[in-house]
Amino acid sequence: MKPESSNKSLLRRRNSLSTTFQSVFDGMVVIALAAGITLFVNGHLRPVDIIAVMLLIGAMAVSYDRFSVYRQHGGMTRKALTLGKAWTVAFGALLLIGFLTKSSELFSRQVGVLLYSLGYLFQMTSHIALRSLQRRSHSHQPASALTIGTGTLTNYLFNRVNTNPWINEDIIGAIVVPNDTNEDEKASNINDSPPILGEIHDLKKLIAEHHIETVYITVSMDASPIIKQVYFDLLDSNVNIHWAPNIFSLQLLNHSVKEIAGIPILTLSETPLTGTHLLLKSIEDKVLASIILLLASPIMLIAAMAIKLDSPGPVLFRQERTGWDGKPFRIWKFRSMRVDTDHGNEVKQATRSDPRVTRVGRFLRRTSIDELPQIFNVFSGDMSLVGPRPHATQHNQQYAHRITAYLSRHRIKPGITGLAQVRGLRGEIRDISQMEQRIKSDLEYINNWSIWLDLSILARTVFSLFSKNAY
Repeated sequence: MKPESSNKSLLRRRNSLSTTFQSVFDGMVVIALAAGITLFVNGHLRPVDIIAVMLLIGAMAVSYDRFSVYRQHGGMTRKALTLGKAWTVAFGALLLIGFLTKSSELFSRQVGVLLYSLGYLFQMTSHIALRSLQRRSHSHQPASALTIGTGTLTNYLFNRVNTNPWINEDIIGAIVVPNDTNEDEKASNINDSPPILGEIHDLKKLIAEHHIETVYITVSMDASPIIKQVYFDLLDSNVNIHWAPNIFSLQLLNHSVKEIAGIPILTLSETPLTGTHLLLKSIEDKVLASIILLLASPIMLIAAMAIKLDSPGPVLFRQERTGWDGKPFRIWKFRSMRVDTDHGNEVKQATRSDPRVTRVGRFLRRTSIDELPQIFNVFSGDMSLVGPRPHATQHNQQYAHRITAYLSRHRIKPGITGLAQVRGLRGEIRDISQMEQRIKSDLEYINNWSIWLDLSILARTVFSLFSKNAY
């Protein structure tokens, strides 16, 4: 018999009473501290002080949700780092509002320093205290749990749960599932694997024998048809059932969980440039590209004159490259080779001491000045300042069938510089492993994209301009 339909969304955030209490208590701590410090330093509270605290609480609500402060329960170090990041972002947002509204001078710096430092210290203390109370309220013996399935995800879950002081559970073992491709992975992780308790037909007996309270289903996608039958069998066993889809053997790209029309959607691959992220990336590119163009204009003018005097031919070189979502565009560069080196449709990479490169061109390539005209590609929207370097169409065809998820690097705008480049992964490709390293860095960039990562890469680019691989 099917359950009756419900108007509730299938995807619901599970908030416990303790996390709700913790979030409210954090807000009360900050309000009390702000009031106490302000009274101690200034001797009185002003309406503007109250407004500032309310803005800080609002920033905390957004930032703490973004960093999952109340939903992630790693070890103590991870909790401290997560809380520190979220608190810093919230406090930074308040400072930014003060700067933009030109009201920062109304507040004491001493109050700000004390509130930031003591606010973090008091909140962290309250998190530790609440966790201590929770552990005392639980039985001394943690609840027993087991996993249905083996392999990398099972081992990861086993170690994270059993070593986490915030989770009152102990995974005592795993059950082998027929046709589970993750079975092949367990040998290499034998020291970190849960003991095998039995097979799927032993499930109910093992639950009763070990007083199991929670079951985690961690089978591979190949074995997922078994989930339905196992689920209905477990309904009669009075245990908590959690399903962790083992999707990590796939090449995930900016993966996430979201809700569409009340239905939980597991996104395996998606561009990070959606909505406000795309707007922020565009603003970043236009503002910084304008500044760079202003500063680099004299250098570009001198480079153009040197190219014209050194060898016959145009100053600029254009070539078709593959851009965002696989759309072709024409990239701009300062010409660094002689114009009489035509190889037909073949795109030949530059090599060390390449005879095609002119005297001026060699200097331009070593200093990366030849890339500066791509600023105009940024203004046209074809490129970004930071992103995977766009490869020639022919090279894409060459490597697409040899490297898994190679073309996934096009899920974001190509860049003038990128994570691979600041790691020294540039220059001639002598074997496929070098390209694989670049692709790994490109996909890492897409999975972790943020404005801060872009700014970090731009700063590191300054120190990588004279790389020995630039020729």
